[in-house]
Amino acid sequence: MSIREDIERYAPWNEQEARDRAVILDFLERNRDAFLRSNLLAHMTASAWVVNASHDRVLMVYHRLYDSWSWTGGHADGDEDLLRVALREAREETGAEHVRPVSEDIYSLEVLTVDGHEKRGVYVPSHLHLNVTYLLEADEHDTLHVCEAENSGVRWFTLDGAAEASTEPWFVERIYKKLNAKLP
Repeated sequence: MSIREDIERYAPWNEQEARDRAVILDFLERNRDAFLRSNLLAHMTASAWVVNASHDRVLMVYHRLYDSWSWTGGHADGDEDLLRVALREAREETGAEHVRPVSEDIYSLEVLTVDGHEKRGVYVPSHLHLNVTYLLEADEHDTLHVCEAENSGVRWFTLDGAAEASTEPWFVERIYKKLNAKLP
């Protein structure tokens, strides 16, 4: 099944997801390069809400670009298997080796705004991340490490602590609290 079919099948949890799902599907229909960063307006990304085995702690990274504790994730860069992207990014950004999907189903959908910024000395204009989130589980005993290029910290938080640690109010209210509320 394709990611487009997965998104079509996904049952939105709230109005934000329903509206964002419609935007993502429309963009995929109109843009063959939706999975590439070369599309400067918007492109597909994958994120992960990484929890421990008992689902009472969340693994987060201190993201250099956003200067905040945040979930893991990254660009599709041409890969339409967004679960694979979410798994790769979670491992790369945290060092956790034993990361697996709780389910292969989409956990959440979001359209995320990204302000213009410098990356490796090149200006990246403001754009949208059309994001698919997966619920992943990691082993709390794995050795964690910082991914120097992207973050300056990696640590486990309680569910409430994860939301409190973020300095991005929109993410806290619209994303992180929602992801916690949806936990099985």
